[in-house]
Amino acid sequence: MDVTISRLRAELATWIERAQDGEEIVITDRGTPVARLSSVETAPLIEQLTSSGVLTRPRHSSRPEARSTSRVRASGPVADLIGEPRR
Repeated sequence: MDVTISRLRAELATWIERAQDGEEIVITDRGTPVARLSSVETAPLIEQLTSSGVLTRPRHSSRPEARSTSRVRASGPVADLIGEPRR
C-alpha cells in the first residue's frame, strides 16, 4: 500500500494501526518512494534475511540521481517551463 506524506500526516493513527496489523506501507514524496512503515515484528525477519544473504543493504542511502543529463535551471516559474511544450 502506498501513501503520500501529506495523507500519512493527516491519518497517522490509521496508518500505524495498519502497520501493526502486518501491512507494509510505502511512503511516497511526489510519487517517489522514500520510506517504509512496517510492524516492529518484521525487523528481526529483515535482519535474518540480510545476514543469510537473501537481502542486501543499499550501498548508498541517498536517492538515485539522473546522471546522463544536465539539470535544467529555471529562470522563471516552473509552470511556464511545463506549459511551454504544449503551446
